[in-house]
Amino acid sequence: MIIPITDFLSTELDIYARLTENQLLNREHPEDGIFIAESPKVIERALDAGYIPVSFLVEDRHLQTQAKALLERCGSNPVYTASFDILTQLTGFQLTRGMLCAMRRPLPKAPQEVCKNARRVAVLEDVMNPTNVGAIFRSAAALGMDAVLLTSGCSDPLYRRAIRVSMGTVFQVPWTWIDSITRLKALGFKTAAMALKEDTLSIRDERLHRCKKLAVVLGTEGDGLKNETIAACDFTVKIPMTHGVDSLNVAAASAVAFWELSRSGGSDI
Repeated sequence: MIIPITDFLSTELDIYARLTENQLLNREHPEDGIFIAESPKVIERALDAGYIPVSFLVEDRHLQTQAKALLERCGSNPVYTASFDILTQLTGFQLTRGMLCAMRRPLPKAPQEVCKNARRVAVLEDVMNPTNVGAIFRSAAALGMDAVLLTSGCSDPLYRRAIRVSMGTVFQVPWTWIDSITRLKALGFKTAAMALKEDTLSIRDERLHRCKKLAVVLGTEGDGLKNETIAACDFTVKIPMTHGVDSLNVAAASAVAFWELSRSGGSDI
């Protein structure tokens, strides 16, 4: 159903232009939560993963081109359409390649369900920057991680910026929230804290590579992991540095760790 929009203040645009991330999340009624996917490629990945669309917002000149195939997959949903001049009043719309989609937010799964067949998982503790969360998901998808688990202090992976930076890989890698690292041990995982400590293993250490099931635990920007989290982990791991560099951004560190540790997994120790 095509619905032309001629006024930026039209109420049909509220969900795309004026509701905050917290309003979309709808904490009081999470079953009614919504998120916004941006660009045809990201929307396609969400649909392929089974996410349910609510409505679309499309630049009018794309209705018969790059948006056409996606809209045909979702024929019963409202499709709001407007000119480029109207849509550019939405912050960042120029980056969306002419298409947005409001989608139902699924209820979170239990950690044991997400980790059921996982061999390598990432755990994020209080990573608050949505750009970093999105970048970590992209690395997790590209470099062989089976799942991502996040503490409650992390930015939501379904925030618009996190989705955009991840290029939609938040829909491809299973993820959920976790309240304690000890939950992973009960699921049979060894835990490796990525931390700038002196008494650490090299990321190349064979003890890590021999773990059948390993969780790579990454901490917040700046401060890193909490001391109690490091103490609760089986290993503390540091990426070797040169030229006097003391650390990497958490997203960059995740890519190094995922590349090195996702390629192994054998006899366990």
